[in-house]
Amino acid sequence: MQLKIALPSKGRISDPAVKLLEKAGIGIKDTANRKLFSETYDEDTSVMFTRAADIPEFVADGAADLGITGLDLIEEKEADVEILEDLNFGSAKLVLAVPEDSRINNILDIDDGSIVATEFPNLTKKYLENKGINVKIVELSGSTEIAPFIGVADIVADLTSTGTTLKMNHLKIIDTVLESSIKLIANKKSFKDKNEKIEAIRTGIKGVLDAEGKKLVMMNVNKEHLEDVKKAMPGLTGPTVSQVVSNEDVVAVQAVVDEREVFNTVNRLKKIGAKDILVVPIERII
Repeated sequence: MQLKIALPSKGRISDPAVKLLEKAGIGIKDTANRKLFSETYDEDTSVMFTRAADIPEFVADGAADLGITGLDLIEEKEADVEILEDLNFGSAKLVLAVPEDSRINNILDIDDGSIVATEFPNLTKKYLENKGINVKIVELSGSTEIAPFIGVADIVADLTSTGTTLKMNHLKIIDTVLESSIKLIANKKSFKDKNEKIEAIRTGIKGVLDAEGKKLVMMNVNKEHLEDVKKAMPGLTGPTVSQVVSNEDVVAVQAVVDEREVFNTVNRLKKIGAKDILVVPIERII
């Protein structure tokens, strides 16, 4: 049963999305030339490259079974899709911002009838209406930051990761409309009809996400020091211990350790008496 995944053709989330599929074992055969439709090394799975903004609708309509795109775009399109996983990248916020010298410091200062420029008209209007504020929306496709300075709008609703660009353009953030990140989404019908295949892909992707920031630490240690080693590196479910065939007094120990803890953990293990310590990258945890 053929399954189609929609990926962004360009932009900040395109390359990370392609690399995530590769790590999950669904590599694209021709990464140098991104065609509209590309084959993968899984003969039952193909990739469709398109605009990130179109992916929610394509998945909702069944043109694609799965898609990778931002929550901001899913909510803006009001796409009726199944959100399967947060992919741990592309975090951003849709914020309301005004010129630094504006009298507006929070949404309570916004007057009815104020003009808001944004690429996210539906999200912005719905958010402000829920707050009891009626505004006029001006939809722009880019360069939103300039709108207040050329008389097009009083306020902007813009997507930002760090706020640096807004600050550089002398804008101050007064509120957050939505916190967004990149999601793996599925067509609801496909999720039922092709569930086994979709869950296999989901498992592969989740395995990559679970392995991020983790290392496998392996070593040999005399049995007399084993309890001290266990305390030093508990791992996900406790360390795995196995007998070293060539020496009955020595055991092999391994555990998954958070990357940030590897330096201190290895030094503790050396002091305990561990030998032949290996720190190995982890591709996936299933």
